[in-house]
Amino acid sequence: MEALFLKIVLTPALVGLASLTGRKWGAEVSGWIVGIPFTSGPIAFFLAIGPGPRFAADASLGILAGTVSQAAFALAYARMTTGFGWPMSLAAGTLAFAIATLVLNVVRLGPAPTFAAAVAALLIALAYMPRPGRARASEEALPWWDIPMRMVVATVFVVGLTEAAPALGSRLAGLLAPFPLYASVLAVFAHRLQGAAAVAAMLRGLLLGLFAFAGFFVTVAVLVVPHGIAIAFGVAIAVGLTLQALSLAASRHYPLAA
Repeated sequence: MEALFLKIVLTPALVGLASLTGRKWGAEVSGWIVGIPFTSGPIAFFLAIGPGPRFAADASLGILAGTVSQAAFALAYARMTTGFGWPMSLAAGTLAFAIATLVLNVVRLGPAPTFAAAVAALLIALAYMPRPGRARASEEALPWWDIPMRMVVATVFVVGLTEAAPALGSRLAGLLAPFPLYASVLAVFAHRLQGAAAVAAMLRGLLLGLFAFAGFFVTVAVLVVPHGIAIAFGVAIAVGLTLQALSLAASRHYPLAA
């Protein structure tokens, strides 16, 4: 019940916050914000106090591996925007995520190799993202229902997917938990209203934010069994916040798009 409440409250709050910050500071910042594990983090926490630390460690390792799938989604979606609209781009991104998830459900590695694979996937995706361009100005084109609709769509997706995930087991539940629901909603709306350049910027921000995502979950996976819930999640939050700050600083000084 607590997890469901968090999904219903945090999901629209996060999408609304990301949308508003995107209008104020640009699409890349909104993507960077949705890279923060506001949903996956609480899911791992409730798994730790419910099924137990071992289940949470396995699920966190699956969520960490899911960073690779998110990178595949971002790259596939962004590349498709050069010649296609949002339906084909979203389909390509979802297919890339699904293929990566199926592979990762079979290929299982320890925390350190999984973290290394996640970082490598993010760097590769950043290197092959479309070149940055100028997004269309959209303040006058945005309808009043734009942000509320994003919040509703994202909440429905989150609740539907994550309520079904526990029956799939810790590994597959972990792999499915990081499906880029927020990013999908933000990408589709940005694509429709501002064009491919805004989508590419948002997805670059997402990739930058996922370094902190990976740092958070590798920490939980390693520490939650031997050191307990409080220490594991406390250290994971500190690691995630540090990496999030570093990734934002790096984006300001070193253009990473190809």
